[in-house]
Amino acid sequence: MLPGIAAYVLYKNGHLPQLEGGSKDGAYSAILSFLPSGLKGLSIAALTAAIVASLAGKANSISTIFTLDIYKKYLKPNADEKKLVWTGRVTIFVAMIVSVLFTWNDTLGIGGEGGFTFIQKYTGFISPGVFAMFILGMFWKRTTGAAAIAGVICGFALSVFFNNYAPALLGNETILYTAYPNGKGGYEIPFLINMGWSFFFTMVVMILISLRGPKVNPKSFIFEKGMFKVSNSVLVLIIITLLLLTALYVRFW
Repeated sequence: MLPGIAAYVLYKNGHLPQLEGGSKDGAYSAILSFLPSGLKGLSIAALTAAIVASLAGKANSISTIFTLDIYKKYLKPNADEKKLVWTGRVTIFVAMIVSVLFTWNDTLGIGGEGGFTFIQKYTGFISPGVFAMFILGMFWKRTTGAAAIAGVICGFALSVFFNNYAPALLGNETILYTAYPNGKGGYEIPFLINMGWSFFFTMVVMILISLRGPKVNPKSFIFEKGMFKVSNSVLVLIIITLLLLTALYVRFW
């Protein structure tokens, strides 16, 4: 957040001339140019670590889902631990090969958007419905199974609608969003706005469906306050962080 806010302020005040008249994707590297050599290297190392950690998490998820939910459940239920470990390794290797083939000639169009933006944008087709399902399922005992299924489907459908069809059907400037030229002759809503409204309307749909069910779902999640309890020192740090971020947004946004 902080480099993004700094880049915005510096650009508005004419201190980043290299971004004039072109893509603003170079904002992060432009900000790094203000740092001394040591901190510049540290920042690049932190960015690299974040990317590697993100990829490692996704690779681990691919391996786990295929090995436990497909291979062990349907293909080889009696497989031992050693076999499962090797299956997971082969799955990751195959997944990496497939990903290289898809990106070799930029088949998916990732180069035009940037890899990280591409990942966040298209995981955003799934995450609004999944997040709505989890947050209502955990904190509202009235949430029903039918509402959960509807939430996942509705979240995906709304994400597709806002991403691909909303500007053409509703216009480029509405009370909900502002669509911007996407460089391909059309207009596009920022993906974070898509995710936000998809999540909001999915929550509304799930709540309306759940209200038609019993007041307390007999299969509801038993919530214990201690699960989310933090120490006083951590709570103080959280509050200070939120206040600092709020102050920065109010001052510079």
